[in-house]
Amino acid sequence: MQNKSDMPLRHPVAAIAPVRMPCNHTGPFMPPRLRKLIGTILIIILVLVYALVATTIASLTLGTSPWWVHMLYFLFSGLLWILPAMLIIKWMEKPAKPRE
Repeated sequence: MQNKSDMPLRHPVAAIAPVRMPCNHTGPFMPPRLRKLIGTILIIILVLVYALVATTIASLTLGTSPWWVHMLYFLFSGLLWILPAMLIIKWMEKPAKPRE
């Protein structure tokens, strides 16, 4: 009969539900729902910060400019935020890696 000190230590839950590690997987796994939640929060932060920065730049530099300069600035700055948002959306929509 073996003595208790000779027996390997086991976690009581490990005997009931062993932990399965994914095989053939490189890098951390992120479920699509979590990726979409993080991306949505990032887009909201991007829009808020971008609007504040664009408005601050406009109020500091365009005060004495003609109307057409204002129009060009707001047309350009109104479309510029789409580029980083597209990158976030592209990251959000990546297909989920298959779990094996």
